[in-house]
Amino acid sequence: MELSKLFAIPVPPMELMLRATLMYWFLLLIFRFVLRRDPGSLGVADILLVVIIADASQNGMAGDYQTVTEGFIVVGTLVFWNYVLDWASYRWEIVHSLTEPKPLQLVKDGQMLMRNLRKEFLRPDDVEAQLRQAGVDDVRKVKAAFLEGDGKLSVLKLERDDEGQSQDKDEGPAGA
Repeated sequence: MELSKLFAIPVPPMELMLRATLMYWFLLLIFRFVLRRDPGSLGVADILLVVIIADASQNGMAGDYQTVTEGFIVVGTLVFWNYVLDWASYRWEIVHSLTEPKPLQLVKDGQMLMRNLRKEFLRPDDVEAQLRQAGVDDVRKVKAAFLEGDGKLSVLKLERDDEGQSQDKDEGPAGA
């Protein structure tokens, strides 16, 4: 094998960059609007970047691209778009609102909001399990619970003081 063939670029770099750009934006839109909630604490764009880079790197190393340089170009393009999206999301609220889902209220004043649970394909058992992780044994003790953009549940407890008065207590994200 000639070393120069390893780094040659038979496919035009702009074509590689365009393919990577189109795939990145296509998958980002799918993850954001079809698969709104992710299971961990990483953002959608971060998980997307890891998955695509893994595939792009594998293609470059395994020879699905003709050369390693093609893999470098694709990975570089993906990193570029992820950086630009993070920067734009930080700088402009409209970009942030497009890339990060707003919190969705699942419990209000001790009652589960079934419409919102259905919207995210969550069962009451799922919410109750998250509430238990937050130290709440009864949904009636919850003033509000929100499904955050990162998939975690944040809980505001409704607590009673010694005189029987209600007090709100913020418990933060469950499972954090």
